[in-house]
Amino acid sequence: MTIKRLNPKVDEFLNNTKNWKEEFERLRNIVLDCNLNEEFKWMHPCYTFEKKNVVLIHGFKDYCALLFHKGALLKDPAGLLVQQTENVQAARQIRFTNLQEIVELESILKNYIHNAIEVEKAGLEVKYKKNTELDIPEELQSKFDELPGLKSAFEALTPGRQKAYIHHFSTPKQSKTRISRIENCLERIFNGKGLKDCTCGLSKRMPNCDGSHKQVQ
Repeated sequence: MTIKRLNPKVDEFLNNTKNWKEEFERLRNIVLDCNLNEEFKWMHPCYTFEKKNVVLIHGFKDYCALLFHKGALLKDPAGLLVQQTENVQAARQIRFTNLQEIVELESILKNYIHNAIEVEKAGLEVKYKKNTELDIPEELQSKFDELPGLKSAFEALTPGRQKAYIHHFSTPKQSKTRISRIENCLERIFNGKGLKDCTCGLSKRMPNCDGSHKQVQ
């Protein structure tokens, strides 16, 4: 019998979400049926096995998705796994545009989740290709190691956005300042935003920020 341990932070997230509410709730139940621990990371429901990130539930304008942190290692018999961009090496998504798609795929989704759990049990790791064009600061690499989802989110950014962040993080002489800059940008990176991208939706020069957020108090 499956014992569902609900995380109150995920409850709060679902209560406050405006888009994909029914889809998120259904995906949550499916994942919990697979006996994963429910946590709340990077502002989204995240499910772990022995403290290892397995799958995350998130949504975008046109779709919601299950994101498998080591999706590149999964079997994909149904051809459902999506690589967000060519820069993403490890993570893979299964996307949905409505609740009925999730309902119809429930048993298949559980198979993918169980496969992801077996990957963790086996201790398998994605072999990353080194990006020779970018000199990753030591502090950022440490954050990649600390937050596995961060590397996937960073690699999903366009090369130009990646370079802008690298320059921003590398400029300070003191390590504590570099760490502070990285931590201040984590939310932007997880949301797929560049250093100078608009995050309030008010800019008239989208996707760039034009300072309109300063008028919102």
